[in-house]
Amino acid sequence: MRIGILGLGRIGAFHAETLSRLDAVESLVLTDPFADAAKAAAERFGGEVVDSPEALLGAGVDGIVIAAATDAHPGLILAGLEAGVPVFCEKPVAGTMREGVEVLKAVEGRDVPVQIGYNRRFDAGFAAARAAVRAGELGRLHTVRSTTLDPAPPPAAYVAASGGIFRDCAVHDFDVIRWVTGREVTEVYAVGGNRGAEYIREAGDADTTGAVLTLDDGTIAVVSNSRHNSRGYDVRMELHGFADSIAVGLEDKLPLRSVEPGVTFPGGTPHDFFMDRFAAAYRAELTAFTEVVAGSRPSPCTVADALEAGWIAEACTLSLREHRPVRIAEVRAS
Repeated sequence: MRIGILGLGRIGAFHAETLSRLDAVESLVLTDPFADAAKAAAERFGGEVVDSPEALLGAGVDGIVIAAATDAHPGLILAGLEAGVPVFCEKPVAGTMREGVEVLKAVEGRDVPVQIGYNRRFDAGFAAARAAVRAGELGRLHTVRSTTLDPAPPPAAYVAASGGIFRDCAVHDFDVIRWVTGREVTEVYAVGGNRGAEYIREAGDADTTGAVLTLDDGTIAVVSNSRHNSRGYDVRMELHGFADSIAVGLEDKLPLRSVEPGVTFPGGTPHDFFMDRFAAAYRAELTAFTEVVAGSRPSPCTVADALEAGWIAEACTLSLREHRPVRIAEVRAS
């Protein structure tokens, strides 16, 4: 098949490399507002460079991968729908939930699949955790812990435009909690602080946050996030039930040091980058998208799924700002 990629920055170039190695993909069509970025990707991974999204959609593509700036996501998704071309779009769906809801309305009226990029759904550990929960191996869940700790904060320009740590970082935890447990979040309470980069405080954001989520069956989920974890990129999940407890990410490259006498675990080189930690998941995610394009499976992460994680992020953002519990129904109605 022939796949178009819109946006050839860091993640777009990574997707170009991944797609170029998939057996199902015969050729790539590339475009970026910065022509040099598209040309550089074409030189490294092959592909035809065109000068606009319109030209890309007119180049006979079977599917498109959107890795452009967030504010371009809604327009590009809708352009793909209008062309009748299956769409993969990196999260978020849009810069605001209001825009995201408009995209959802457009998608629901079309027979064109859209897949949103939440790569943890394709990680082997998270998939095994989901299977264990579905099979009843843990019994009834009572506690979930989900962690995302970055080794260093992103640049100031990114932080200023990201919408905040809940919307651009913790949202991955929110999505995978829903996916693994099969439950919905009903209420949140969030806290946060700044003890690192001053530009994060100046942007009105927090560099370290915690959130307690109440799920619709009474399970408690605790989410921990930080921009500062010098030992590496730490993504983990624990699930505790009345019959058993399991962990995702408890492996030799876990960026954590034990101080217990005689304990050498973990002993590997710590993960230091999200593309390192989730390289296999990204490949599986885009492989899934080629199956969506081929019509052999439905979208494994729909716009509706992505918006559910977005509502949780909105509720946490409000909770942090107003120092109070927030129900998801409240932010939906606002």
